[in-house]
Amino acid sequence: MTNTDADRAAVEAAVRRLAEAQATRVPCAAVRDLIGTDDLPAAYAVQQGLVQARLAGGVHVVGRKIGATSKAVQDQLGVDQPDFGYLLSDMDVSHDDPISMRTLVQPRVEGEVAFVLAHDLDGEITPETVRAAVEVALPALEIVDSRIAGWDITFTDTVADNASSGLFVVGTDGRTLDELEPRDVTMSLTINGEERSSGTGAACLGDPLEALRWLAVQAQAFGDPLRAGHLILSGALGPFVPFAPGDRVVATISGFAPLAVSFEE
Repeated sequence: MTNTDADRAAVEAAVRRLAEAQATRVPCAAVRDLIGTDDLPAAYAVQQGLVQARLAGGVHVVGRKIGATSKAVQDQLGVDQPDFGYLLSDMDVSHDDPISMRTLVQPRVEGEVAFVLAHDLDGEITPETVRAAVEVALPALEIVDSRIAGWDITFTDTVADNASSGLFVVGTDGRTLDELEPRDVTMSLTINGEERSSGTGAACLGDPLEALRWLAVQAQAFGDPLRAGHLILSGALGPFVPFAPGDRVVATISGFAPLAVSFEE
């Protein structure tokens, strides 16, 4: 077997392991035994395999998510750099209340600023072109998840697992960048009325728009640029926290109306 064949077999094995964990809701072992801890092309190849399988099942791409943008979340995950994953149409539970947890394995929730793009982001990518591409900013809750037992992950594990994605909720209370400066927002997340997480826009790579610029550069380098109409979850503004069926989660992000959801098994 050639190295290329071995690499392909390892990627395919990792895809099968994570897909089975998703289908059964039974956490699996980490995939770093298959792809290593520093082979990012292999990790993103696993991610692509998982995403393509879901696309073949009839869903479609609605945007991207940026993960591990805040120091708090990097510390929680034991990683030192951001990553990205895909947002798929069946991950959008913005209009569900209560939200079913039947597809989730080990969920956590975090508050974020989301962006909707009015223009493609390819070619020359600068802070100015990124800002100009944003149609509106929105409040968001990301329900992150891990198919890997105990969230025992390295960077390649979370990348392979579609950046530890689960579900997402976005509000309808959009603001233009003339009305709101993302780096200046504050966020408080409560569960059943008790504050469990807090943070600021500046905690997200210094500015959620900088996170968006980073993603645009990465997406273009991977040959799949960000497109008009895409929704972008720019990353957590504070630590992610666990929740359970029956919980009421409210994210209050300054400049937006509060975003509230409930969960059920």
